[in-house]
Amino acid sequence: MSPTQPRDATRAPQTSATASSGDAAPAQNLAQDSAHARPSADAVTRKVSRHLLGFLFLLFVVSFLDRINIGFAGLTMMKDLGLTSTQFGFATTLFYLAYIACGIPSNLALARFGARRWIAFIMIAWGLASTATMFATDARTLYGLRMLVGVTEAGFLPGMLLYLTCWFPPAWRARANALFMIAMPVTAAFGSAVSGFVLRLDGHAGLAGWQWLFLLEGLPAALLGCVAFCYLDDAPAAARWLSPAEKRTLEAELAGAPATPEAHSEQTGLWQQIRSPIVIRFAAAYFCLVNTLAMVAVWAPLIVKSFSAGASNVTVGLIATIPQIVTIVAMIVWGRRSDRRQERKWHLIAPMLLAALGCMLCASGGAPLVQLLGVCLASAGSYTAMSIFWTTPDQAFSPAARAVGIAVINAIGNLSSAANPLVVGWLRDMTHSYAAGLGYSAALLVIGTLIVVRLPGGQNSARRDANNVEAAEDAKRAAA
Repeated sequence: MSPTQPRDATRAPQTSATASSGDAAPAQNLAQDSAHARPSADAVTRKVSRHLLGFLFLLFVVSFLDRINIGFAGLTMMKDLGLTSTQFGFATTLFYLAYIACGIPSNLALARFGARRWIAFIMIAWGLASTATMFATDARTLYGLRMLVGVTEAGFLPGMLLYLTCWFPPAWRARANALFMIAMPVTAAFGSAVSGFVLRLDGHAGLAGWQWLFLLEGLPAALLGCVAFCYLDDAPAAARWLSPAEKRTLEAELAGAPATPEAHSEQTGLWQQIRSPIVIRFAAAYFCLVNTLAMVAVWAPLIVKSFSAGASNVTVGLIATIPQIVTIVAMIVWGRRSDRRQERKWHLIAPMLLAALGCMLCASGGAPLVQLLGVCLASAGSYTAMSIFWTTPDQAFSPAARAVGIAVINAIGNLSSAANPLVVGWLRDMTHSYAAGLGYSAALLVIGTLIVVRLPGGQNSARRDANNVEAAEDAKRAAA
């Protein structure tokens, strides 16, 4: 036997052992490579948040600025144009009627042409329309111009709500909504201060202070519309800033989103879904909630002025920032808490009741500090409730019906926005006080809370179960 034979004989078992142990090694390496190749859903969603939410927040700031600047313009415009509180409220009502009428067609256009093109278009259009409000000369021209703003702005918020569902899984929806929607109190906070100072430009270049307000707060929307066309993507698949693996992870999370217990399938007709009891309940609850949002947005400066007799417009603007700062903190903290606990219904009910309490405190006619506390509670409660509300309605629709469904709920809810300025303005003229209007808002909030109690509340249990499974799998991998 040659000397090589023992070596070969002894090598054979080693090779066999190596092969047997090597069978597991490639599998382990493959699993590790797969784990590294597929980023976690949370990591991808955080990347999406960093890329999108800041810019969408800025767009909403500009949008909401138009909603609140009419309230500050009213401090001097009503006198200049000879408007009563009823006429001023009616102008805002016409804005919302146009807004409601065009919301559904706008969301259909967004689904048809894509978010990037349509959002850019409506921003440019409403920016120019808002700026044109500076040319109002009497009640009739103000009515026409505010209707034009409503037509052009109608698709923005329902379009953004639809757009967010294309990028954020339900488990992240409350945080995403809160970080997007804090644009409302942020705008009201700095917009209150800025608007107060802009009104001091009264007489410069032959323009009244309220005209400067519409000019300086309307043009940025048109400019940002051009930027949006270049910055936004229609869907994750078109995002150049996501890797293929990140796109697959995000699309898998979105595709696996749990539906509400009463959700409809693709086989259910579009209008059958829209007329279903769950959609009617969502829309009715939103109607009751939006009334207070409109109350805070339109009338807050005038309410603050009513219990700050003798204060200048600048002082009123500064005081009006306090409720908005409270609101910003509340929205962020409450949205994170809702996502952490994966619970929606009671996180919606609590701020609605808090807002109702705030309206009653403000209507009490007590000390200025008590009334200011009431405005803080009404603002923080209503805006926080809004960000929680929009975490679930989309799950009641099939994907094909989602654009119309969200727009329908938003449109019906905003009927309350249309009614509020008219009702509150009329009550103010009749009673010479905002107490009756605040009581009206509180009553609707209580009714809305009773409706929310009947909304499905277990839609996130599937997500909690999925999280438990993922946690167990992570523990097994860590132990291995």
